[in-house]
Amino acid sequence: MEAGKILVSQHDGTYVIKLVGDVRVTLCTTLNNYIETIFKGGNVSEVVVDMLDTDGVDSTTLGLLAKLAIHCNGSFNIKPTVFCPDESLYHTLDIMGLDDVFDIVQDSLETIENFEELPTTSIDEREAGERVLEAHRLLSQLNEKNKQEFVDLIHTLEQGE
Repeated sequence: MEAGKILVSQHDGTYVIKLVGDVRVTLCTTLNNYIETIFKGGNVSEVVVDMLDTDGVDSTTLGLLAKLAIHCNGSFNIKPTVFCPDESLYHTLDIMGLDDVFDIVQDSLETIENFEELPTTSIDEREAGERVLEAHRLLSQLNEKNKQEFVDLIHTLEQGE
């Protein structure tokens, strides 16, 4: 599997996040920082997550995507779109309840140019723990299955705070 990286593009209020390769907790600070940049943008008309070249994602990444979608729904009154043609990844998104906060499309999207790779932000253990905890709390809010699946992890992480 290709090591993960995050590419982004922004034009006239449209933000695109392209997840490439295997996107894991090691990129959580990088992804979270960009999500915070979107939140601070006053002119947000559309948010797209491109998973066309995604090999895999972990639950922390999924939780951060949930954070993005929940905020977009609440603050900008928009439902972000995920392009995810991979059946296995689509199934994961569906099971985790992300279909409630995203429009998930299994087709390809038109070619977008002018992507720039986000530099990987170094992550310390404390911050990683905070991101993992936040991500799993958000996933737990999406449905009862997630709540049951992540209750022990959340409890363990809360004990470490």
